[in-house]
Amino acid sequence: MSSHSLHHLNWVLPVRIVQAVFAIIILGLTAYVINVELSYWWDSSDTVNFDLFSAIWTLLIALPYLSLVPIFFSSLSHVYAVLAVEAVTMIFWFAGFIALGALLPPPRVCHSSPCRALQAATVFASFEWLLFAITTAFTVRLTLQSKNSSSVHTKTSGVEPHAGV
Repeated sequence: MSSHSLHHLNWVLPVRIVQAVFAIIILGLTAYVINVELSYWWDSSDTVNFDLFSAIWTLLIALPYLSLVPIFFSSLSHVYAVLAVEAVTMIFWFAGFIALGALLPPPRVCHSSPCRALQAATVFASFEWLLFAITTAFTVRLTLQSKNSSSVHTKTSGVEPHAGV
């Protein structure tokens, strides 16, 4: 393992843990609101449902793939698949927190528990998006470096190195 990879692990693991914690918080907040909405109106907002989906996607698909697959199943961890999962997850969170923020009334009239829960979910989702934007940008950088080093190694040695993030 190169020192560059070790440096990557030094900051990415704590970020992944925070991403998981934020997703759990958002899962709880949106599930609470959906429960209240279903109790009173027999319907729930597609926007709130989408944020619930984003939390579940993050916890069950994105974070396990991004965190565990490179360590335990490295043959399934392709640089472009990692980039795709990062980017899609980042886009989900961006769309989710923007839509949720647009759905909410102004703070001066948001006094109910579900409304305040959605305010909190919006804040956590915006930070979740920011964390995924950072890890996605880093993955793009590693992908470009991997691509550049592959072309250099191919030209000089005729051997193409294994791409990994």
